[in-house]
Amino acid sequence: MSIEWDAGRLNSDLSDVAQDTFAVRGGQHRTPEAEHGEPMFMTSSYVFQSAEQAAASFSGELGDVNVYSRYTNPTVRVFEERLAALEQGEQAVATASGMSAIYAVVMSLCSLGDHILVSRSVFGATISLFDKYCKRFGLEVDYVELDDLNAWKAACKPNTKLFFLESPSNPLAVVADIRAISQIAHAAGALLMVDNCFCTPIVQKPLTLGADIVIHSATKFIDGQGRCLGGAAVGRAEHMKELTGFLRTIGPTMSPFNAWVFLKGLETLHVRMKAHCQSALELAQWLSQQDKIEKVYYTGLTDHPQHELAKSQQTLFGAVLSFEVKGGREAAWRFINATRILSITSNLGDTKTTITHPATTTHGRLSDEDKRQAGIGENLIRISVGLEDINDLKNDFERGLSSI
Repeated sequence: MSIEWDAGRLNSDLSDVAQDTFAVRGGQHRTPEAEHGEPMFMTSSYVFQSAEQAAASFSGELGDVNVYSRYTNPTVRVFEERLAALEQGEQAVATASGMSAIYAVVMSLCSLGDHILVSRSVFGATISLFDKYCKRFGLEVDYVELDDLNAWKAACKPNTKLFFLESPSNPLAVVADIRAISQIAHAAGALLMVDNCFCTPIVQKPLTLGADIVIHSATKFIDGQGRCLGGAAVGRAEHMKELTGFLRTIGPTMSPFNAWVFLKGLETLHVRMKAHCQSALELAQWLSQQDKIEKVYYTGLTDHPQHELAKSQQTLFGAVLSFEVKGGREAAWRFINATRILSITSNLGDTKTTITHPATTTHGRLSDEDKRQAGIGENLIRISVGLEDINDLKNDFERGLSSI
């Protein structure tokens, strides 16, 4: 008895489901051999039935078929389709890391002499990428304050091709008015690229706010357990086609194993983000009441200057917060060293709460002047709130506070 099987049926059935359901089911192509879980295609290349089929596959005559895993891989493709749907983008392209995703966009869509505007409030390695490498290849790069719309307008040039920002920013939780900045970029004939790894598509969807490209470090909340490196770009198909060509040639593509891990991360992302954000809000409120804390940076606090803007763009307030302690670097390090539950690491987005000193880790390669302009002081501590019991976290923070 023969059984007819429509491999695309599952996706067509998900056209009207909630994002929580799509995070679990989206992109999955059922087969009789692998109906429930997504298979992991750990292969470098693919076998063809004939020389004619191989030639037609490589020439593109057969469409987007698998010819080599640097080009395409079925497991990676499922991850790309699921993430694109969650971000409400036409297409996603997976990369080996978040940084490679940023670089791939720049190298794919910018040319010699183009001008890029970058928010001053970005990850330290991102600044290094633009200053040490992009400028080397003839790109102009200028930095502006993230929340200063007039500065974005004034910095535009006739050759401005790309705007890049993070929102909320790392580590001071400054929020960009994505709608307004996208209008400024488009009026200048430029594209807006937004790093959304702090929020994930569960909390914020920049493409629906006017952004052209969304960047992710899948290493963070998408994985959720600090296991793998990966990144992605999401946007219109015309832009992602250029990106795909770059990645196929240069090679910073995502491995099938990492894509499979990220797929498992996406399945629980909506549940985890809600729990992360709930604990982060409670912790931020508690920290703001402690005498040894000078300031807490978290958009969920009603006294945050951009609290209302964050509410208008985000469904929740995220899981990353920062605070300044009284006593400078010495006090900050004593606080960090006194904790027992928290993981001292620069990564974020894990089920385990992490703690770091940005001035000497994530932003340690910046000059003192760059740190000053970015507002990163020696007394600043960044927390990525995990899924531990909130009372245990508060107790660990009490240990830190008692040390200073």
